[in-house]
Amino acid sequence: MNTIRSTVMRSLAAWGLALLWASTGAYGADGKVYHMTIQTVVPTSSIYYQLMQKFGQEIDTMSGGRLKAEVLPAGAVVPTFQELDGVNNNVVQAAFSWANYWTGKNSAFVLFANVPPDTGMDQASLLAWYYRGPGEALYNELLHDVMHLKVKAFMMQPMGPDPLGWFKKPIENMDDFAKFKYRAPPGIPGQTYKEMGVAAVAMPGGDIVPAAQRGVIDAAEWIGPADDQALGLQKIWKYYYLQGLHQQTDVGQLIVNEDFWNSLPPDLKEIMRVAVMATVADSINSDIYDNALALKALGEKEHVVLRDTPADYYPKFIAASNKVTKEYAAKNPFFKKVLDSQIEFAKSVYPYHKRVLELYFNMVKTAHEQHR
Repeated sequence: MNTIRSTVMRSLAAWGLALLWASTGAYGADGKVYHMTIQTVVPTSSIYYQLMQKFGQEIDTMSGGRLKAEVLPAGAVVPTFQELDGVNNNVVQAAFSWANYWTGKNSAFVLFANVPPDTGMDQASLLAWYYRGPGEALYNELLHDVMHLKVKAFMMQPMGPDPLGWFKKPIENMDDFAKFKYRAPPGIPGQTYKEMGVAAVAMPGGDIVPAAQRGVIDAAEWIGPADDQALGLQKIWKYYYLQGLHQQTDVGQLIVNEDFWNSLPPDLKEIMRVAVMATVADSINSDIYDNALALKALGEKEHVVLRDTPADYYPKFIAASNKVTKEYAAKNPFFKKVLDSQIEFAKSVYPYHKRVLELYFNMVKTAHEQHR
């Protein structure tokens, strides 16, 4: 009986202490509500916009309403491609974007979203390099010491690998590809295509359909089957090539104004960090499930023709990518520093990662053959 009584008394004491801590702000509950605007680089139709809305709901719920986020589509406050400046100047407190959008400021930015394909890194290993390896420290060095920006960054939405994209006519080789005006990502991916002889044009996702309707472009890539379908690309073109190399990693990020970040109590910072990790998992789940359903619907309901990327695309892309990458490494010591770090990290993880994936895919292939 005494044991039961003492247990109850300890529980009541702990509960009372928790109430006291909450009332005195020991949990950071000072009664202040923190608001942040998060401008994305995607339209409201994007599954990644919806994931950002979920992120906002999660931090609101976990903080008990003390941290609120207003999620906005591309271009709502600052022009697309200028989100980094907008966050640095606190025009918006945060943004969701891809770092390759800012390669005009420093070429090293691209490596924090898209790694050259010959490194052997994929989305999972890029995230591991960032959060378990030296990646985050290198990014802080780029943001703070090299660029002198008041920005904190989180990698948060792995997507892709991005398809080669949509064409108005079938392509059999790179000579056919070079006949098209092609929407490509800005920065080094687009430059790589130009090196291959492709007329690459950079533009935000929301501009792709209007540009196609005006004849400015006649082929395009965006993100993946689900987002491409939501954007309506299947209404413009019917030939779809799923395998591409220009963004085989393609990891998005949340950037936050550092003054705003530093104003947050420790518990709200941790809530945001945990919500970022949850979004990483949500993105992986969405990439697999939503894209699979969308690809099936594109073929069965939208009469899209899925074709294999021409074989001569791969060696030509890698050769062009290597040339562009070497040029940037020669011009920018920090680009080389980041790339060397990624190459060394890939050497460490690739032997394990490759063997595990090969085992899995061989197992799946055998299972499918048995079920035919």
